[in-house]
Order: sequence, then C-alpha cells, then structure tokens
Amino acid sequence: MRISENKIEEIRSAANLVDVISEHIQLRKRGKNFIGLCPFHNEKTPSFTVSEEKQIFHCFGCHAGGNVFKFLMDYEKISFVESVQEVAQRCGITLDLEEEPQGEKQSEQEILYDINTEAARYFSNNLLNHPDGEVARKYFQERKVKPQTMRAFGLGYALNGWENFLSFASEKRIDLEKALALGLIGQNKDGKLYDKFSGRIIFPIFSPNGRVVAFAGRVLEKREGTAKYLNSPESSIYVKGRILYGLSHAKDEIRRLDKAILVEGYMDLISLHQSGIKNVVAVSGTALTEEQVQLISRYTKNVVLLFDADTAGIKASMRSIELLLKREIEIKIASLPPGEDPDSYVNNYGREKFEEIIKRAQNFLEYQSEYYEKQGMFEDAAKTAGAIRELVKPVALISDELKRALLIKNISKKFNLREKLLESELDKAIESAGKQITSEERIRDREAAKINNDAREQTIKKATPLLYNMEREIIKLLFEGSSEVVEFISQNIQPEEFVIEFHAKLAWVVYESFSGGGSIVASSLIEKISDADLQSYILELTFEKYEISKSWEELYPGIAREKVLQKAARDTVRKFKLEQVGYKIQANSRLIENEPNEDEKFNLIKLNRDLEFQKRIISEKFSGS
Repeated sequence: MRISENKIEEIRSAANLVDVISEHIQLRKRGKNFIGLCPFHNEKTPSFTVSEEKQIFHCFGCHAGGNVFKFLMDYEKISFVESVQEVAQRCGITLDLEEEPQGEKQSEQEILYDINTEAARYFSNNLLNHPDGEVARKYFQERKVKPQTMRAFGLGYALNGWENFLSFASEKRIDLEKALALGLIGQNKDGKLYDKFSGRIIFPIFSPNGRVVAFAGRVLEKREGTAKYLNSPESSIYVKGRILYGLSHAKDEIRRLDKAILVEGYMDLISLHQSGIKNVVAVSGTALTEEQVQLISRYTKNVVLLFDADTAGIKASMRSIELLLKREIEIKIASLPPGEDPDSYVNNYGREKFEEIIKRAQNFLEYQSEYYEKQGMFEDAAKTAGAIRELVKPVALISDELKRALLIKNISKKFNLREKLLESELDKAIESAGKQITSEERIRDREAAKINNDAREQTIKKATPLLYNMEREIIKLLFEGSSEVVEFISQNIQPEEFVIEFHAKLAWVVYESFSGGGSIVASSLIEKISDADLQSYILELTFEKYEISKSWEELYPGIAREKVLQKAARDTVRKFKLEQVGYKIQANSRLIENEPNEDEKFNLIKLNRDLEFQKRIISEKFSGS
C-alpha cells in the first residue's frame, strides 16, 4: 500500500530527528548541530552530524545521510513504508494504509521496480519449487550453493520454452511494453513476443538499497550462436556502470571492516558470501567504472582487487588501479594460484586459506613491479627506465603529497635510485596530465571558431573555479528553506544556466517542489533526489561545515536570518550573472585574436560590446538592498 505525499509530509514535520536518533546513539551539542559516533561504520572520532534546524543527518566519514525515515531504514533495516509507520506511531498520527488517495499515480520508476520484483519472485519460485527447475537446482548443487544462499540472493531459473514468463506476465497484468523495455521479453521480426531469458539460471541485480533493477541470465546448455550471459538492457532504474553486484548484501560488512574485496563474477561473490566472507562486491562482466569507484568510496577507502590471474584479469587490475587512486582509495591486489578463481578456491580450500590470501595482498607498486618483471622489462637499462616511468605515473594521480613522497621513497629503495631523480620524473608525470587538459581547452576553442554564435556559446561554456563556487553558493541558498529566496533565485536563474549539470538537477528539484506548492525544507527535498551521490553532496553543503549564513551574519550583524539570506541571494545572483557574461567576453576575445575572417571578427567585437552593456544592466538590476 502507498501513503500520500501529504501524509508523509505531515509525519516528517511532526518528528524531531534529534530525539529519534538519540534513542539509538549518544549525541552531544556542537554549535547549532549535534554530533556522535556514526552507527553505520566504525570510528573513534565523531563524524556523524545531525541538524535539528533542517531535520537531516550526515556522516562525513562514510557519507550516510538523509532524513528521519532514511535513518530508521538504514539503522533498523526496514522498508520506507515501515519507517513512516514507526514515525507516525511515535508522533501519534493515525495512518490508514488502506486509504490510498484517488488520482495519485504510481511513478514510472516504481512501476518498473514492481515488474522486476514480480519477475524475480517468478524466477525464484521456478528454481526452488517447479519440477522443471530441477536442472537448475542440480547446477547450483554441483556449484555447492545452498538453498538458503539461493534465497538470500534471489537466484532463479527461467523455464525452457518461449511463452512461460509471457503467460505469467499476462496473468499478473504486467504491462508488456514495459516488460519489453526491461528486457524480460523480446520481440521477433514478425512482432511476436517471447521469453528473453528462456532456459537460463537467473541472477537478480540489486540496487544498493536492495531493489531489483535488472537480471543476468546464464545458459545451462551451450547453444550455437547464443551468448553465455544475457543481461538486462539499461533503463531508467538500471545503468550498468553505476551498479556493483552484491553491494546491498555487502555494504554493512564493508563499513564494519572498512574494507571491500572486489571480484569479477557473480559466482565468485556468492561462494565467498556463503563461506562467511561478506565484504565482497563484483564488477560482473564490465570494466570498473568511475561511478562504481565513487560508489565504493561511500563505504570504505580500502579496496582489495581479486581478479582472475589470466591476461584479461591482470589488465583489468591495472586499469582499475588508476581509477581507484584518483579517488584516494588505498589499493591492494591479491593473487590466487594459477587456474583458481575465488569461487573454486574458497570451495576447495575454505575460508581461512582464502583470508590468508587476502592478508598477503600486495600494494599496487609491488603488484605492478612483479608484473613488469614477469614481462622481462627489467632485463636491460632501456626497458627498466620505461618500467620505472610506468610505476611513477600512477603515483602522480595521488593528490596527497605525503603519500606521494612515501611511494617515491619505496621506488627509490627498490631500484637503488636517487629520490631527486624520481621526483623529477614525478613532476613530469604531473605536468603531463596538466598539458593534456590545456590541449583539450585549445581544441575546444579552435572548434568553437568554426560554428555559429549560438552553438559557440554552448561549446565555450565551462565552469571556472569562481563560477563553480558561485553555483555552489546558490544551491546552498536554495536548500536553506526560505520561500522568498527560492522565489527570487528561480525568477532570475533558470536551471539550464548552471554550467555544472548536477547543480542544474538540484535546482530543478527545488523549483519543481516550490512551484507545485510542496515543501522546500531540506529534510523533504532530500527525499526527491534519487541519485545517492547528489544526496551526499547536498547533505555536506547544508551542514555547518559549509554553512552560508555564518559569514553573511558577520557582514550584517543584528539583521534577522531571513533578511541575511535575501541579501546573500541578491548579491550571489548578481556576481553569478556578471561572471557568466565576463566569461563569454573572455572567450570571445580569445576567438577574436585567432579569427581570420574580418566580418566574423567584427561580429564578435559587436557581441562583446553588447555583453558589456548587459553587465551594466545586471549591476543596476541587482544593486538594490
């Protein structure tokens, strides 16, 4: 059953987040906020912060955060509806789940989630109970997968035949067009529908909060021209590069141990989890992506890579090192004996032997050095020099200077080289990265000169550090809960004016809620943001560590907070618009210098004069108090 948005808002407004959290962990006052030890990861220094004013919480260590419902969902491992029920009961609010408001429609994403949930139940029932599921049960038994593990991971089986799931979907009145979009059914050239996963064992793929977003199907009997694995297509609820298989099962253990083991396949993860090693996630058939690394970094900064020892696995490890280093993640690489993978090794030798392998994991420099040695790259001076330069390159990706210095010292000792020499190579590697960016900027400017003014404006659109910081200030102001401030900013800045895409998305969230008469307090808005990284970003911005009003209150002592926010909004919008126009003028000026066509050059000069006039208009418009 669903609960109306109005009722949810009533319950949220009635609850005091500090009181709810204080029942579970000890909080103490610090400034305007409360702090305590985070209940979602091990820590000795408090980084868990609660704002009573905004009714939100955020941990600056593991990035957990949200409102009162989110806290109870994560802490008590309950669903959203259950958390709303609990808060309602606490606040003495009557909640009748049978009274679903008329006219409310289920969102498109919720419909897709529901279809996947129904499909997952169907596949699971086939595996566990259907007579024709014996072939799949036998497969998992041979792979030593226990029935309770099958249930825990929702493993399933798609019956052989072309219309089994199709018939089930029709009985359940599932929207077949949406099932087609989700890849559960297919359509041939004649327009006939058929079961897409027919005859395959099924691995449901879950979002970090445990909702079924997609499926992977593995063939049991090899068929000519048939891929071993079939995966759901990407959809509004599933982007392959943003999902880590098994994260919903592993995140609590990853936080507890402050370490994640990254493996390649579904069965690797399932076998390790069954053996009691639960801090494991899998890339599942795709190269590690920046989004996946970002996802891991929300739970830990320590990762052990455990890919297959074949050529593909080694290359995957080498590629992953660069991505992980950019996120300041501590990397170790574990190696299994030839011919073994995590699934076979833990089943053959047990948990203790596997954990010894993890304890012996090498740091990335040791791993790369050993790999280059096996490749014969230390057999002569020229190859050795090249290999050492390759070792220095990933060090250049680390922003922490102390870490860089220690790693350079390690390379120096290993190869008996002067540190100064390696530091020179490090400087070259860092400079090389900078030159690549400069080169990209030159290409953009050159290409911009070839197209019309409207398209040019889009091409040169770029966030200067000043413009980025101004956008961030505007987003902070939008989440301060002031209707006057939101109205002023929304009238003067359209979302498409933001250079940073995620700032535009956050502005849309506030604008839509405001224009629709909804709540604009942070605890309500945070629930409308589906992207977990955006949630974490806005939570950090809204806390005292980044609070906007403090500096403005120093500039305007004795003035009410609402007036301070309005002054801050007016001044920030003025500076933002002036900086936008100023950047266009600078970009045009660079183009004028390199423009061979006199007519085009004249047009650019005229455009700059118009922009200078626009700056004067902006200054006059926003000069009022």
